[in-house]
Amino acid sequence: MDYLWILIGYLAGATPFGYLAGRMKGIDIREHGSKNIGSTNVLRVLGKGIGYPVFALDVLKGVLPVLLSRIYAQDVEPVGLVPALTSIATILGHNYTFWLGFKGGKGIATSAGALLPIMPFTILAAVTLWIVTFLTTRYVSLGSIVAALTLPASFLLQGLSTGEWNGPLLGLASLIGGLAVFKHRANIDRLRKGTENKFERKKKTAEPA
Repeated sequence: MDYLWILIGYLAGATPFGYLAGRMKGIDIREHGSKNIGSTNVLRVLGKGIGYPVFALDVLKGVLPVLLSRIYAQDVEPVGLVPALTSIATILGHNYTFWLGFKGGKGIATSAGALLPIMPFTILAAVTLWIVTFLTTRYVSLGSIVAALTLPASFLLQGLSTGEWNGPLLGLASLIGGLAVFKHRANIDRLRKGTENKFERKKKTAEPA
């Protein structure tokens, strides 16, 4: 019964909020901007009023299945096999949703949500580096890649500082970080070529005197 949480995690992650938001506005988000269903593309194409709620929902669909599995699954701590597998299933659901032919987003918001109940300090470090990288470069993708690479490194640093080691969770952080980098391989290629789009604020049009 406990392993039902893994299926619940996948189904929650597979809910394509970005795609649904686009449909509510009469467009297929996969045909606009970067053609990604993630919240960054939704924000670019549909604006803050739609993009921010989609971001929140993408995080929340990562948090809830894993958090509930930690509460209700009769699991063995501190490894937490069921929550760990549920987190992976949730991220895979977002990245490869069956609703859209097993094509989905890049999983950054959902990954952060899915790992938050398991390794909150690691996610805090990753989010901090994402913010710093983004504000410095204005590249969302670069911030996401840096944050993904930070996951195993920050978990290791946490282990050094506390003297507590958890090999399976280190493997989980490495796996999810590696998957996020893999999903950004096209962005990495554009960053190398200097053709990646920066996220710039829209300039306000001056009102006539």
